[in-house]
Amino acid sequence: MKNDLLALSDPKLSGTEESSHWLEWQTVSRDKLADCKIFSVNKVLSRSKSDNKSTGNFFTLDCGPWVNIIAINDKSQLVMVEQYRHGIEELTLELPGGSVDDTDIDPHEAARRELIEETGYVANSWSMLGKNHPNPALQNNLCYTYLAEGAYQVEQPKFDGTGTERTRTRFVDLSDIGALVLDGTVSHALVITALHFLTLRRPDLISNAPQAVAK
Repeated sequence: MKNDLLALSDPKLSGTEESSHWLEWQTVSRDKLADCKIFSVNKVLSRSKSDNKSTGNFFTLDCGPWVNIIAINDKSQLVMVEQYRHGIEELTLELPGGSVDDTDIDPHEAARRELIEETGYVANSWSMLGKNHPNPALQNNLCYTYLAEGAYQVEQPKFDGTGTERTRTRFVDLSDIGALVLDGTVSHALVITALHFLTLRRPDLISNAPQAVAK
């Protein structure tokens, strides 16, 4: 890992940059244990590149790329979705998003598709804010975050017809989103990461957002 911003701790404790191969592992074999539609489960036998050449079994998930969309309307509101998540068995407040399908040309096209499917919204201006590994300990995929400015509704949300996909559109003032993260109303790690990309790339949108008027 080469980066001038990274400082190395005491080489006698952690090794030197030149000998960092001792941190790495080499895949010996990979067996697919289950195909779960949106991901597959693998058992990976790996060997350490350190001097002791130790081996171990690791379990990983193969996932396709994902997208998150920060859609902002002309009222400086985030267009968000409320939905039930079976992992925590609760409703969550999230950004529109989903998987990049095989029919999508690229993540950008997937982001446009997901936004209109989940909310019925389109946008005048699109830009990519960043990408990140959702969980590199287990998964091999990337999540792409897009900013959609000038968002407006053109139709009702479209669901897949199975009866398992349901969302409700919510609007959140940009000036309130930080408080919702801090109080746990917004708790999805990838949503919080996307919002951090927004503060890094477009701090002007946060600082210029009008304050909500108390009713």
